[in-house]
Amino acid sequence: MENRVVGIIGGSGLYGLGDLDDVEERRVETPWGEPSGLLTAATMGGVPVVFLPRHGPGHRIPPSEINYRANIHALKALGVTDLISLSACGSFQEELRPGTFVLADQFIDRTSGREKSFFGAGCVAHVSMARPVCPALGDALETSCRALDIPYHRGGTYVCIDGPQFSSIAESLFYKGAGANVIGMTNMPEAKLAREAELPYATVAMVTDYDCWHETEKPVEVAAVLEIMRQNTEGARRLLADVAPRLGATRRTSPLGVEKVLDFAIITPKEARDPVLVEKLNVVAGRALTP
Repeated sequence: MENRVVGIIGGSGLYGLGDLDDVEERRVETPWGEPSGLLTAATMGGVPVVFLPRHGPGHRIPPSEINYRANIHALKALGVTDLISLSACGSFQEELRPGTFVLADQFIDRTSGREKSFFGAGCVAHVSMARPVCPALGDALETSCRALDIPYHRGGTYVCIDGPQFSSIAESLFYKGAGANVIGMTNMPEAKLAREAELPYATVAMVTDYDCWHETEKPVEVAAVLEIMRQNTEGARRLLADVAPRLGATRRTSPLGVEKVLDFAIITPKEARDPVLVEKLNVVAGRALTP
């Protein structure tokens, strides 16, 4: 058993958590550059939390310009042990109506040009992404959704695109035909980097629209989703206020063994590792790189 610190990444519409105790804003410098903004360290229901708005204050950072590596590094540097990500998304399923919270457990990464790993030339690692979402975090989120009567769906595949444009009809039908449940622009490479940082991760994809595949619904436009986004944001705050104390201030190891995933992932032998890169990796991977 160890102390728990819940990291929360807020997506579109979620730029703050509301009522918190022991609030302290923290600026974190990272070797990967600047994170999206100041991080808020606080307690929620007696449980330490650290909150970061993914798009920065005022939603100034588009999806492909988010510094995902700096964000994950900063959260881990502040002691985060478990990470919950929230984001707006479009739905490919009739039953996943706007207002539904999808607890996705698989991802299809269609992004390009984003920095997707902390590792690289000088220290190579290959982590498993077969099961990218921690089922224990998923269980807690599902229980809270049920307790709060929030419409939700457990499981599903989130396809991540670059954006900032929405899909064409052909693309929307392609992803739907491939079996994706929802579409968004931000959960990749976020989930991959969380795994490299040995942080159990779960995502709440909050449906705002039907993308553009639906025959009777209008194609997604920002103006049309703002009210749904506002409603989803209120639901997200209720969900987080319930799930933090439900998770509790102490934690057990993730059922997936995420906390030790680097023990089986780093392939470069110690004598061949680039010391400059190893130093940059200290916060996210120092446990596995220390002799």
